[in-house]
Amino acid sequence: MSKILIVEDEIKLRESIGQFLRSEGLAVIEAADGLTALKKVREEKPDLLLLDIMLPELTGIQICKIVRQEWSTPIIMLTALGSEDHVLDGLEQGADDYIVKPFRMRELVARIRAVLRRHHALPATGNVLAYGELNLDLDAVRLEKSGREIPLTPTEFKLLAMMARQPGRAFTRLQLLEGAIGETFENYERTVDTHIFNLRKKIEAHTGKPQYLQTVFGIGYRFGEKS
Repeated sequence: MSKILIVEDEIKLRESIGQFLRSEGLAVIEAADGLTALKKVREEKPDLLLLDIMLPELTGIQICKIVRQEWSTPIIMLTALGSEDHVLDGLEQGADDYIVKPFRMRELVARIRAVLRRHHALPATGNVLAYGELNLDLDAVRLEKSGREIPLTPTEFKLLAMMARQPGRAFTRLQLLEGAIGETFENYERTVDTHIFNLRKKIEAHTGKPQYLQTVFGIGYRFGEKS
């Protein structure tokens, strides 16, 4: 049974989410502020964080940044309608997904299950893909650059592995969503851009002229072919 930590300061919403998730067979932990959330992450080791952006003590963005320094725990951000900048901030700090309030509970559960699936079903083929300074171990779910491990979120790893298996091939955003993430939702394709942006910061020597994650204008992205 997957354990979900709901971090939400609106009592009625937090309780409603918790009740619905329990009815769907998920275990639930709750926190009403940022400091309590971090304490429960350390003590309870949840399988996924459902994290509101606007919180007392620490914001959801701050929590996401702290969590990503220590754990690869999947994170879904909860955001108010129209808070696009907050969404992008959360994704840049390593969040795996987001959902805009108000939302349907069944869509929320679908998002949770999709993120958990890709977290627990990362590639395990026994192959190591080597490109320039990069070594992508698909079995150990590990990326190294010049011998130094580069921490990736589950979503980042799956996107990178999908493209690196077929260098030179142009992928549309929709193909990347379906192949690496496994789910598509309305207005969801633009999140790929943020994940690619984050990956470039981690692996490219010059993000403005990427060697590995190249933009194919009007289409999407490709992994640069071996030189």
